[in-house]
Amino acid sequence: MEKRLFTSIGREISLLGFGFMRLPLQQAGKQDIDYEKAEAMVDLAMSRGVNYYDTAYLYHDGLSEPFAGRSLSRYPRESYCLATKMPTWDITSADQVERIFDEQLKRCRVDYFDFYLLHRVSRVTYDIALKYDIYGILRRKKEQGLIKHLGFSFHDAPPVLERVLDNHEWDFGQLQLNYLDWQDLDAARQYALLAERKLPVIVMEPIRGGALADLGDEGNAILRAVNPKPSIASWALRYAASLPGVLTVLSGMSNQEQVEDNLATMQAFKPLDETEREAIERAVNVYRSSSVIPCTGCRYCMDCPSGVDIPRVFTVYNLYCVKKSRRLFHIYYDYLAESERAHNCVGCGACLERCPQGIDIPGRMCEIADFAAGPKTD
Repeated sequence: MEKRLFTSIGREISLLGFGFMRLPLQQAGKQDIDYEKAEAMVDLAMSRGVNYYDTAYLYHDGLSEPFAGRSLSRYPRESYCLATKMPTWDITSADQVERIFDEQLKRCRVDYFDFYLLHRVSRVTYDIALKYDIYGILRRKKEQGLIKHLGFSFHDAPPVLERVLDNHEWDFGQLQLNYLDWQDLDAARQYALLAERKLPVIVMEPIRGGALADLGDEGNAILRAVNPKPSIASWALRYAASLPGVLTVLSGMSNQEQVEDNLATMQAFKPLDETEREAIERAVNVYRSSSVIPCTGCRYCMDCPSGVDIPRVFTVYNLYCVKKSRRLFHIYYDYLAESERAHNCVGCGACLERCPQGIDIPGRMCEIADFAAGPKTD
């Protein structure tokens, strides 16, 4: 496994990181983890040199950290690095920060966290963090040896990131970085801000929640004309990993096949060459023209008060955007319970502030409801 070493981190970290956000489920639409399948995936990753594992307090409706504790505690503590996060948007007191942190140690069955993050930092959540001095509390945890490296995951514009970087001392930053968001969310400038400060970058959403695993027939063909062998997803993984200053690239893997594919990409890692970069640029221009909704499936918008399964609705609609097949759209849309479909959205806006991508969710739900009411054939 390709490893990266930064003097400030002091330990070799696998270039592929395993994110415990999209683990295999016991039942579609529920967040209960299929432990047998998920632990087999962890075992495979460990056997092939992956030593960075990422979870969070609210992933899988709170079930991800207990899974991390059970699956990783089967291995020597020094054989893996564990990262988790403080849910900044959910904090209402300093005491709550202390309680959650202690709960996380117990859930994860560890005495310390190798990497710890302020989760989903934005203008709104950063103000919450300042109000309750979350950074100060976590800094003291670091001084006590309960945190080895302190950082943040970021979801906002570069001026907000500059404020976060200027106000505090950090060990690393985690960015949503992929070849689509390099321009669309100005990830290029965010990356540059961390590079200027010589902070290691941890990459999240390199495949944009799976969206960049299929760019549609035309986009896929552009990449395969350059190299027909690797998966489409591997191009996105290599794009992120080719950037100087990247410590590890997180992948929220959902099945054994994805683990195998990502391992193959990172074990014999080759940075992108100029021909491949040009192919990606052409393919992404085609993909942008399909008008996909920039949802990563993070589920921060859930639960919807009206019962709409927002991420699954967007996933099905994006399938249409890429494949241009109404018939295919309705096959998958009909899998959703009637109560979970777009027409149930009442426009309350409860989801808007929670969405890291800034999607106009009520507006898009209205569009999809109108689309779903239309013809069912192409």
